[in-house]
Amino acid sequence: MEYRELPIDEIDLDLDNPRIKQYLEIYSGNITSENIALALSASGGSSGTTSTYSALKESIKVNKGIINPIIVNKTSDGRLVVIEGNTRLQIYKEFAVADCDGPWKKIISIVYNNLPIEQIHAIRLQAHLVGPREWDPFSKAKYLNQLSNIDKLPMAMIVSFCGGKEAEIRKLIQAYTDMMQYYFPKANEVGIDPDPREFSKFAEYQNRSIKDSLAVHHYTGYDFATWVINGNIDNAQNVRKIPAVLADPTARETFIKSTISEAVKYLNIPKKGNVDLSAVSMYDLTIELTNRLRNIGFKEVKALANDPRYEERKNDLHVLMDELSDLISDIEEDV
Repeated sequence: MEYRELPIDEIDLDLDNPRIKQYLEIYSGNITSENIALALSASGGSSGTTSTYSALKESIKVNKGIINPIIVNKTSDGRLVVIEGNTRLQIYKEFAVADCDGPWKKIISIVYNNLPIEQIHAIRLQAHLVGPREWDPFSKAKYLNQLSNIDKLPMAMIVSFCGGKEAEIRKLIQAYTDMMQYYFPKANEVGIDPDPREFSKFAEYQNRSIKDSLAVHHYTGYDFATWVINGNIDNAQNVRKIPAVLADPTARETFIKSTISEAVKYLNIPKKGNVDLSAVSMYDLTIELTNRLRNIGFKEVKALANDPRYEERKNDLHVLMDELSDLISDIEEDV
């Protein structure tokens, strides 16, 4: 590894970088610098899109350069390919073409020689999945899917790269898989451009009780994708209310004809308590919850099983079970 100022014309943008790859695929191989710039600005993450890209561009212009070096890999055939810093390199290229005042012909770089793919993955993941400027959720999931299902990296290695829980990583991968299987084909079928920002709805869709509810009412993943495309699911947070909506005839009819936000107005769900339990320790809550579950009445069990108004509460119990299962798995794995 060495620090060098590299001529920008000798460095290639990483067109396989998942942060911009799905956007460039829209152009079907007709890739230009303008398309790359658009992809970079469009994938800026949840904190902003074009505005984030423009702000960075203006900052670099005012300061006459970058603060943090880009990271470049020198391949075995002598190519210089960006690992981390596509946005900054593209900005330099634009300034050079526009003949802006500043040192845009060369860019400060950390250069590695012929890095193995595992180290390239580690650098990307550290920079963007756990770094200060994250990728958008769809790009994260796309990359995690590539590592797991295409590059066949062990899940333990992926977890070690980016931290977090294995269950959460698997959830992101499955959400990406569902989106590619159901949403993208449906969007193409109706003639609209797939929107990666809809990913949050497919992430919520991964809850087991939601998928079970769709199956019980004879709906599929294609139906879910259709609801997303048609605007029936107008809010990602309301995805978790789908079991209650589908179980209530009036709410279900409203949802199919309008939106889930309108549908939930017809639900007469028993209100949850508003007791502040933030000062109670998790272990005290565990003891109390265990006692409550052991003594739960038959009437409430029947209501949870059959009363549509209790679907959201049943969903809460599923979420609790999943979180406890993940925690126990983490504990036993460490042991």
